[in-house]
Amino acid sequence: MAERVLVVGSGGREHALAWKLAQSPHVKHVFVAPGNAGTADNGKISNSAVPVSDHAAVAQFCRDQDIRLVVVGPEVPLAAGIVDDLTAAGIKCFGPTAKAAQLESSKSFTKAFLDRHEIPTARWKSFTDPKAACAFINSATFPALVVKASGLAAGKGVIVASSKEEACRAVTEIMQDKSFGTAGETVVVEELLEGEEISCLCFSDGVTIAPMPPAQDHKRLMDGDEGPNTGGMGAYSPAPQISKDLLQKIRETVLQKTVDGMRKEGVPYVGVLYAGLMLTKDGPKVLEFNCRFGDPECQVILPLLRSDLYEVMQAVLSRRLASSMPAWREDSAAVTVVMASQGYPGTYPKGLEITGLAKARQLGLEVFHAGTALKDGRVVTSGGRVLTVTAIKEDLPAALQAANLGVAAIHFQGAIFRRDIGHRAIAFLRQSR
Repeated sequence: MAERVLVVGSGGREHALAWKLAQSPHVKHVFVAPGNAGTADNGKISNSAVPVSDHAAVAQFCRDQDIRLVVVGPEVPLAAGIVDDLTAAGIKCFGPTAKAAQLESSKSFTKAFLDRHEIPTARWKSFTDPKAACAFINSATFPALVVKASGLAAGKGVIVASSKEEACRAVTEIMQDKSFGTAGETVVVEELLEGEEISCLCFSDGVTIAPMPPAQDHKRLMDGDEGPNTGGMGAYSPAPQISKDLLQKIRETVLQKTVDGMRKEGVPYVGVLYAGLMLTKDGPKVLEFNCRFGDPECQVILPLLRSDLYEVMQAVLSRRLASSMPAWREDSAAVTVVMASQGYPGTYPKGLEITGLAKARQLGLEVFHAGTALKDGRVVTSGGRVLTVTAIKEDLPAALQAANLGVAAIHFQGAIFRRDIGHRAIAFLRQSR
């Protein structure tokens, strides 16, 4: 019996989730709340205006529409306890509870958790007093140059300073000028780690983990990793820099250890766990956790999933992941390139018409919408990151070339995007021939 599903969120990640869920024969319809222009009346997918921060209203909407599964995309509703509230109302909801989501919503909780369970991470200390934080920066025996707002700051609450003075300025900005609001009431100051950054995600049913292919995100705005930090300008998967052995090590020493640790502490972790890692000369170390799919990583990982996403999520929720492990496309690579508004990550215009979407799809690419809206039947920009163009090919260089062709086909005034997504992996592949 085909069922109805609700996806919570409005970005490229949520469009990708809805797109993948709609491919399942078990799924009759996917509602996305609030969604975007890409999820509006698109085959099995449509948008809903149900207010997602009102959990009682969401539960009522699910009862009215006979929705049997809710999938939560972003971190804010997870940290606000949407899974707890919907589960209590008798509605199946995919994602961690508010307590389990502290792995993302509180960096100070996470760092202490990592130490308790001897999971490798950068040396650190947390502070609620800016003077004490500055004293620590100036006296630490290691480069204490990474300053993080402990709470949720839309992926932007991390400042990597190049000097002690700059790190102290960051503390002042976060704690006294409140540049990230209440998220910065506690700051974590930690060691600057050297190496390559990588994203390793897995499904978890609280006991068993099912790892996904590793991905790499590109945080800087411009080619060559220049310019300001963003929510992410593109990603690729799998990451060839990670050998099978190293991946196994990450799975055992980070992902499985984290899920085991949460269970031992009485807070089983159910949903998607995302570990942001630095591959240092002393081995992989945890930079951060996210309690959901990354954006744009989701847009390269889900297209590589061979299995039915709805079936995988049901296996997670019924705690039987061990007997139904997801299968992945082994012989393919995916690249996604983000097209963003002029001025992002600062202020940017909205309401600019987007053309060429059909042309990109004719090239065999997937275009996942993020900051888009419909206005008088036309698709217009409505956010900083506007859309992501994903290509799946036999290898990374071919996928990057195809994604760049798709980006070239799409136009809106002042669009900014990178042309070098996956450059580190391509350089690595050339070297290791």
